[in-house]
Amino acid sequence: MKRFYQRALYYSVGIVVLTLGIALTIHSHLGTSPFDALLVGLYRTFGLTIGSWEIVVGLSMILFNSIADRRLPEIIALATSFMTGAGIDLWVYTTGSFIHPEGLASQLAYLLLGMIFAGLGIAINLQADFAPNPFDRTMLVVTKLTGWNVSISRAVISIILVIAAFLFGGAIGIGTLLITVFSGTIIQLFMRVVKRFDKRINGSASTSKTSA
Repeated sequence: MKRFYQRALYYSVGIVVLTLGIALTIHSHLGTSPFDALLVGLYRTFGLTIGSWEIVVGLSMILFNSIADRRLPEIIALATSFMTGAGIDLWVYTTGSFIHPEGLASQLAYLLLGMIFAGLGIAINLQADFAPNPFDRTMLVVTKLTGWNVSISRAVISIILVIAAFLFGGAIGIGTLLITVFSGTIIQLFMRVVKRFDKRINGSASTSKTSA
């Protein structure tokens, strides 16, 4: 039961940190990840909020995954979309009042910070292994349907998202390329750190319990 609460905490903290990272990349005005670029494009074209489109697109992916994989929709994945959407809107609103990068140097700084926070948030969320991410699930479904490996499936989905984002005037730029190229490495580095932290706190707890 204690482990369940730990995983729930990782899950919640991961989403908070991840959405802060997404907000910072949006404020950099240098481009966001392909998925977030589409969300910004839909916001610019149809209104609502970026977070609202996270929920709509996430729900669409969940339904696609359910139909393609012939299984019931993953309700907990919908909860992830709702929390992520709410987090994006909260951070974009609260940080937008004082984050106004002027010049390329400050834009790059916010982009880098956004990539770091997003990578850390994803790593924490992966450690939770608590709820599926609709995008990652779609990647696995496409892999299963086509027989492609995960890298090819992710690349194809990212290309489709970039094309859609372009059509809707999304946040595409040099940041989109940098995030696509380096995000995997950043996530991998933080996964090692988070895993060591998790082992340390659980190892300490086990030692204390044994000593008692």
